[in-house]
Amino acid sequence: MPPDQEPAIKLVGLRRVYGDRAALDGLDLEVAKGSSLVVLGPNGAGKTTLIRILATLLRPTGGEVRVLDCKLPDEAWKLRGKIGYLGHEPLLYRDLTGRENLRFHAKLHGITGARAESRIEELLTAVNLAHRGDERTYEFSAGMRQRLAICRCVLHQPELLLLDEPDSNLDIEGREIARMLIGPGLGHTRVVVTHDPDRYLPEADQVLRLTIDEKAAAVR
Repeated sequence: MPPDQEPAIKLVGLRRVYGDRAALDGLDLEVAKGSSLVVLGPNGAGKTTLIRILATLLRPTGGEVRVLDCKLPDEAWKLRGKIGYLGHEPLLYRDLTGRENLRFHAKLHGITGARAESRIEELLTAVNLAHRGDERTYEFSAGMRQRLAICRCVLHQPELLLLDEPDSNLDIEGREIARMLIGPGLGHTRVVVTHDPDRYLPEADQVLRLTIDEKAAAVR
């Protein structure tokens, strides 16, 4: 990282405690802007906790968290428009159509009118859902909902993508389609939580391995 460039993510002594159990305990980490961090570890090691803290969905119990020059949790309101979050749930309204879901999220980010419609059609076409865009999402398969959730995640062209098991419910074709929107080399910073290291390690600039006992061990 250039010495005069602030990291996209800086964690110092991050802690998150649930009752008497520490999900994260003293995590230090820096992630350069434009790079890809891959997070590995067994269930219960704190991977999803970490990504939800970065997404402003959980408050840290202790330590320092800075994301895109915003201090969390105090400046979460400044950060939310700069991140795209893809979690275990697609965050879609099942009674709305695909296009209506994307219009709703576009409006949340201040994208309206012809600009919004153009961006929505671009994304639906990219994920091969333009011909199904006027169907309600409860009619979609799990894989189709995941594709639409990826559209939601990148609709506002965020600086930082926070991706928790982004390949969930996707077949081989769906994974290749997703790569065109959330893959490396597209200018955004990425944090990817995965149980598939063979797929994601080759494209990682940095790897973080979380363990249940040691809680955090940074690798390369």
